[in-house]
Amino acid sequence: QVQLVESGGGLVQVGGSLRLSCAASGLTFSSYTMGWVRQAPGKESEFVTAIMWGSGITEYSDSVKGRFTISRDNAKNTVYLQMNSLKPEDTAVYYCAADFIGGRPMESSRYDYWGQGTQVTVSS
Repeated sequence: QVQLVESGGGLVQVGGSLRLSCAASGLTFSSYTMGWVRQAPGKESEFVTAIMWGSGITEYSDSVKGRFTISRDNAKNTVYLQMNSLKPEDTAVYYCAADFIGGRPMESSRYDYWGQGTQVTVSS
């Protein structure tokens, strides 16, 4: 069974940092583009970032570029999201997603598997 489990969410002050993790199982992790998508209350889902299978090339939304960093450890079947300089507008549920040999990481509808999400709250 494929499973993606996010962790590391919580409450943080404006300007603070948080590191999210997503542990994957039941799939050939290295063959999947891994992404993070977030959804704030009453808002549409928003692509955050992704890291490509194979190449490791990264993509970021304009709203987080320069503040967030995505990375992966294929030996640990884990993808990470380092979030710095957090703002109240970053408050959302953050979802980890996997797309088999994905080539269009910014298109959230293309992802094959999704985690249950982890809450990130940035206080002002």
